[in-house]
Amino acid sequence: MSEIKSYKDLLIWQKGIEIVCMTYKLVSNFPKDELYALSSQIKRSSVSIPSNIAEGYGRQSTQSYMQFIKIARGSLCELETQLLVAKKLDFIKDEKLFLELSSQIIEESKMLNSFLNKLESSKQ
Repeated sequence: MSEIKSYKDLLIWQKGIEIVCMTYKLVSNFPKDELYALSSQIKRSSVSIPSNIAEGYGRQSTQSYMQFIKIARGSLCELETQLLVAKKLDFIKDEKLFLELSSQIIEESKMLNSFLNKLESSKQ
């Protein structure tokens, strides 16, 4: 296992970046009148995931880091909810990408929970 020298070495951050890229690709086909509404909100929540992982890492405090991981987890839930709304509204045209992104969200959720548990146990 390689040493973590930066937040960029964290798999949870790397997967977060993948989720952002997939999300932007998925919403690129949304109706143009959604550009500043649901589409914008979906993009912001996706970007929030790796951003909070990075910010928490930069705080150099386990307690603070745990809080930012929880925020990233909240943003992931927000993203998942917004994508389900977009699906119900028939904004999502690429079913394959939607399913792949949904799978990545589930995997990231498990990884964030595991990472949070590891941080909590290292605190004790």
